[in-house]
Amino acid sequence: MSAAPSSAALPQLLAAEMAEVDAVIRRRLASEVALINQISHYIVSAGGKRIRPQLVILFARALGFEGPQRHELAAVVEFIHTATLLHDDVVDESQLRRGRDTANAVFGNAASVLVGDFLYSRAFQMMVSIDRMRVLDVLAEATNIIAEGEVLQLMNMHDPDTDIEAYLRVIRYKTAKLFEASARLGAVLANAPATVEQASADYGRHLGTAFQLIDDLLDYEGSTDALGKNVGDDLREGKPTMPLLIAMERASTDERQLIRHAIEHGEQERLDEIIAIVRRTGALEATREAARAEAGIARQCLEHLPASPYREALLEFCVRSVDRSA
Repeated sequence: MSAAPSSAALPQLLAAEMAEVDAVIRRRLASEVALINQISHYIVSAGGKRIRPQLVILFARALGFEGPQRHELAAVVEFIHTATLLHDDVVDESQLRRGRDTANAVFGNAASVLVGDFLYSRAFQMMVSIDRMRVLDVLAEATNIIAEGEVLQLMNMHDPDTDIEAYLRVIRYKTAKLFEASARLGAVLANAPATVEQASADYGRHLGTAFQLIDDLLDYEGSTDALGKNVGDDLREGKPTMPLLIAMERASTDERQLIRHAIEHGEQERLDEIIAIVRRTGALEATREAARAEAGIARQCLEHLPASPYREALLEFCVRSVDRSA
């Protein structure tokens, strides 16, 4: 095992790690079908935060694993994430992601769905190549729960009577599960003890929950340029997210009816009024506090890891997941 890098050297080392992951992604994306190559490269080259693959790398390295499988599995979780984005954008009829037209807006819904299927199946080919049943178990469960989360969200669409617990369940299934699996995979690769593996997974779940809470907050606080997507998209899609649910609890009767009507009909005509209500009722700060609480639990989970710059990077994720504007 090589010596752990200093905190100062970690950014360069992580950049090198992610360059390896990107090389795996490019290699594994290759298909004899031109349209698959075109759409795959379109969506993957759009960038993104790459948090999930970084979790695989950071937990693996924090727990002493240095084998090349870490890059392969980091690419796998990015493929799964990208497939969910392709499918999400079709379901939500989204037009903008990461600051440019969505794949479905450019190539059409059918092609986007089918290329999402290709990415899922390619991810499973790569899992099999790792030749570890535990890896397959973790990712098979994760993809199944993510699909359940998509259906749960669909059931909640345009329903202003959705409660906070039902909303959080969607987050845990749809978003946090892949964060959880990514962190767990690093521990699995390192053959970490069961308690450490579970703590790693718990970190991922709570970090992912915090991350999505802030995403939902930014839909009413951010700008289109900063977010890379259209402000108010959640309302247009009829998604009853925490800022709206809290605002309805605290708003006047007339304001509550305005928000309910907007959720039921996906109307954005009075978006400015709704944003003003969300802000005035303190719903944004309440949502941010909920995210901070989740990030705080994630921090505690890292006590199970040995001290290292890799653990410090994971601690930093807890801060960055909450204090961000995009």
